[in-house]
Order: sequence, then C-alpha cells, then structure tokens
Amino acid sequence: MKKKIVVGKNIEFSYGNNKVLDDVSFHIDEGDFVGIIGPNGSAKSTLLKLMLGLLKPDQGTIELFGERLDKFTDFQKIGYISQNVRDFNQMFPATVEEIIGINISPRKGMFKGLKTEKKVKVEKALKIVGMDKFSKDKIGNLSGGQKQRVFIARALVNNPKVLFMDEPLVGVDQDSQRSFYKLMDVLNKEHGISLVMISHDIGVISKKVNKIFCLSNGKVYCHDSGKCDCSNMLKDIYTDNMSILLHHHDSGQGDG
Repeated sequence: MKKKIVVGKNIEFSYGNNKVLDDVSFHIDEGDFVGIIGPNGSAKSTLLKLMLGLLKPDQGTIELFGERLDKFTDFQKIGYISQNVRDFNQMFPATVEEIIGINISPRKGMFKGLKTEKKVKVEKALKIVGMDKFSKDKIGNLSGGQKQRVFIARALVNNPKVLFMDEPLVGVDQDSQRSFYKLMDVLNKEHGISLVMISHDIGVISKKVNKIFCLSNGKVYCHDSGKCDCSNMLKDIYTDNMSILLHHHDSGQGDG
C-alpha cells in the first residue's frame, strides 16, 4: 500500500470575509503526479501554499509524511518552485552553480565556502536536469527553458521526496514544455519523486498526470486522470463561460 505524502482534512481558508476553500479534504500518495487546475481565483496557489505550510488553514488539518504540518520540521523532503522565479533579476551577477548552491547554504554567501560534498550535490542536480555543462554560465545569459531547469535543479539539490510547482510553464516555449514533461517523467518514475503542479494547460496536463485536483467554488474535486471526462469536468468547473477547442500537436504532446 502506498504511503500518503500529503493529507488534508476538512480544510477551510478565507481572505478576510472571502472564503476560498470550504471543508476541503484530499490526499497525495507516494509516487503521484498531481495536476491542480481551476479558473483564475479558484485558490490553486492558496491550496499549494497550505500544503507547504506557507499559509495556515482557518479550520482543519494538514499532514506531511504522516506528521501534522504544525509539527513538521523535515523540510528538506520538500522542493518548491514558486511563481516568483519568473521575476528573477536577469542582471543578477551569479552563475548557475551559485544559484543552486544558495539552496544548500544560504548563509554562506553564494557558492563560496561550500564543501566538496555540497559541490557534488550541485553537480548531481544539474546533471539530472541536463544543465551540467552550464554550471559556470551567468544565470541571466540563459534562455527561459534553461532557467526553468536551473530552478528545478535548485529544488532538487537537497534530494526532496516531493516537488511542488506553481505554474512552471508560464512563458515557456513549446520545445521547452516538451523537455519539461520528459524531465518530470524521469523525476517521477526513475527518481521516485512525487510531483504536484498547478497548470492552466488542462488538455496537456491531464495526459501527463495520474491524478487531477479540480478547484471550483471553494471545493476540491479529486479524479484519477484515466477516469476523468475532461470535457464534462471543464464545463462543471468553468460553468458556461468557456468554449472547448481541441487541437492536435504533431510534437507529441497530444491534444491541448
């Protein structure tokens, strides 16, 4: 039986008088690749931040690796790529290895003073994402897809058991998206990392994940992706303010 990595029970959360999550329960199992979808303002990022402990629920409990979140301390098991990485200062004079090294020793001043074993961890993370040849390059000189891989490597450097990602594909071209999903497959199936990802690209992500969390009207609806009728699901969560356009990508991504 698979272990539960994240368990949420009867979660409620409000911003002021606006309740955005209402009596929500869910779980994420070891080995899952979970896609989180829903209209703008449906609290997708809020749900992710609650799982990470960046926000506290008004009611209910969240457990990580079998331990209540308010007691959990082993955060090296968790990797997180926020939306803020897209706003990274392009002129910041740091190399790829320095950016990743910060996540190991944030108080040591970039890559200076890192011990040999920590350098090995950086090199390993870069190799996993296919960026080991760019370790000495300045981060500002990389393409959007390359930067994305660097920030994935930064999240991987502490060997997390689960990786949370908040819309990592915004502003990334089609080739980089294909490379991204290939990398996710490697992380999930070869390295055993559970994945939780917010996405607006419903047609693609529904074919890549094994579980979908649909957010709408303060609720979370959980589906196994193979048993999910995406057309009907979309109509339910987006109501009548949508039209569905199915089109084929010869690139191998499937319908989008």
